Amino acid sequence: MSRASAWAPLCLLLAAVAPLSRQQPPERPVFTCGGILTGESGFIGSEGFPGVYPPNSKCTWKITVPEGKVVVLNFRFIDLESDNLCRYDFVDVYNGHANGQRIGRFCGTFRPGALVSSGNKMMVQMISDANTAGNGFMAMFSAAEPNERGDQYCGGRLERPSGSFKTPNWPDRDYPAGVTCVWHIIAPKNQLIELKFEKFDVERDNYCRYDYMAVFNGGEVNDAQRIGKYCGDSPPAPIVSERNELLIQFLSDLSLTADGFIGHYKFRPKKLPTTTVPPVTTTVPVTATAGVKPTVALCQQKCRRSGTLESNYCSSNFVLAGTVITTVTRGGSLHATISIINIYKEGSLAIQQAGKNMSARVTAVCKQCPLLRRGMNYIIMGQVGEDGRGKLMPNSFIMMFKTKNQKLLNALKNKQC
Repeated sequence: MSRASAWAPLCLLLAAVAPLSRQQPPERPVFTCGGILTGESGFIGSEGFPGVYPPNSKCTWKITVPEGKVVVLNFRFIDLESDNLCRYDFVDVYNGHANGQRIGRFCGTFRPGALVSSGNKMMVQMISDANTAGNGFMAMFSAAEPNERGDQYCGGRLERPSGSFKTPNWPDRDYPAGVTCVWHIIAPKNQLIELKFEKFDVERDNYCRYDYMAVFNGGEVNDAQRIGKYCGDSPPAPIVSERNELLIQFLSDLSLTADGFIGHYKFRPKKLPTTTVPPVTTTVPVTATAGVKPTVALCQQKCRRSGTLESNYCSSNFVLAGTVITTVTRGGSLHATISIINIYKEGSLAIQQAGKNMSARVTAVCKQCPLLRRGMNYIIMGQVGEDGRGKLMPNSFIMMFKTKNQKLLNALKNKQC
């Protein structure tokens, strides 16, 4: 949004919140850095709004409406430094006042739909870095009854063992423009959550910048815990949480809309490590009568990759270079998220995109074989499971990635297998 085009709606907004007086012209409201706000309704804005907000600031607004009601926050204007991941200047919105669930992070000129707290308290926090660009934001808060849930309100807390969630208006018509929905699913401590999507149709974009659904491990919007960001008309593959909480966020911008989606969730027990398989005591190889070798026997094998980059390329379902950004040990396996530097062979591997960043999830069946360390760059070759995750066996070809490898990998990419 250009600065010139921003001023027309700004003037109207400021006139709406300025106190009216017959004796003197309206006064421009003064917005300060943070504050404590109570009552049925009110306005908050970035420091100095509509002027350019200051650099290196952290402002916190704590909003409280009467007991028994919820807070509804509507952004009237937003113009912050733009970034696909909102890493520099951004506004965070939380349930409650302290240690609350983050229900949204916003930047650029995207104006989200109504945000609704689960109780009578909400916290808004704006952070800017050393380089600023924009006029900041202004938003109105108001109190509402918890059951006042029209098209603009959606999401909620889901704690039953199974259930469904869907975009507003489903299945009668397209979801509305300018909505924000957050569903927080909570299972008992010893259980995980499985998601499946029956239908899915969200405005298509290569980077899912406009309308999208994002799924996070845990109870808040957190890029480090993001499982995936989805748009288009292909339902995501089934998703299983790493812990007992998932957060699903849906946002639509103010332009094109689509059918939306309906998803189903259910709780399921954590899989326990395999302990019933007896140790292998015979020199006779374990035959494949059951399809695969027992995990315990498999993990007793030597951790040794076989062959070369060239010899493994065609026999692998996927080949990529990437950085290990998260690792979680579950049972005897290691589950890792790989930030992709380059992908040479994709196969059926599920790729998640956030802006220009791509990532994939892989599972090392034996947690230290091959060994993946956080922060390290690897060339990874492997097979793909039915869930779209990469599957790494003890003999899978993994090696440290160096820039000198790129010439050979690019040549292999053009190889006919």
